[in-house]
Amino acid sequence: MEEIRRQAEAAVRELLEIAGLRAGDLLVIGCSSSEIVGQRIGKGSSMEAAQAVYAGIAPALREKGILLAAQCCEHLNRALIVERSTAEKFGYEPVNVQPWAHAGGSFATTVWESMEAPVAVEHIRAAAGMDIGDTLIGMHLKEVAVPVRLSVKRIGQANLVCARTRPKFIGGERAHYVDALK
Repeated sequence: MEEIRRQAEAAVRELLEIAGLRAGDLLVIGCSSSEIVGQRIGKGSSMEAAQAVYAGIAPALREKGILLAAQCCEHLNRALIVERSTAEKFGYEPVNVQPWAHAGGSFATTVWESMEAPVAVEHIRAAAGMDIGDTLIGMHLKEVAVPVRLSVKRIGQANLVCARTRPKFIGGERAHYVDALK
């Protein structure tokens, strides 16, 4: 599990640097603990693997002031676990559900148990995301998602795909654009 923690930490630190996230930005993480331990998604939930991933990412997010949204599995319609203060900041309406390992997933459950005042919400618009194990986080990103290639390609046995977002380019050929990461 220590290797999983190290991989998660390295991946999130690299993503935060490349994506140019700032304090107060929202990062969505979808995580299949089943895929991490070499099982098919939804078929081998591992609280230990989920806890190792969280142990790797949480310190890096705290250091940078990045807000976390943990995506639940399809049994909770991909709802997200956030701090109540995050839901209030962005105007996200809480829904009444609490994840557990087999409905919501081990990672969402770990995040729920680790937060001060967790709530579930149905929709967010995150500035960047990590998809650990093909959990399909795209629906929770802002409209223009850009793939981010990291040196870390897997966490445990799970594929790792990351993205950042950027503002839309509007105005056509006569418009002037600014660096979207500033």
